[in-house]
Amino acid sequence: MGLVFRLGRRAACLRQANRGEDTGELVHFKKPKAADKARGKTLCRAGFHNWLIDKKRQFDLRQGRLVTVYRCSRCKVLKTEAH
Repeated sequence: MGLVFRLGRRAACLRQANRGEDTGELVHFKKPKAADKARGKTLCRAGFHNWLIDKKRQFDLRQGRLVTVYRCSRCKVLKTEAH
């Protein structure tokens, strides 16, 4: 009983895996770090997007001017720029 309390969540996961339920799934013991969960989002939230030209809609005409469509590679936000 004391061993179960020392192991905590790990023991519960091991017991669940040993019962034969979903034996093909991987059991992760470590929680993902905050940096891993927010990877690629924090720069965009601060306004530092990674703009790439959208190849699907490369050029568009609006009011007689050429318009280029940009898409952020991290958060997929669109931005248009008239030339």
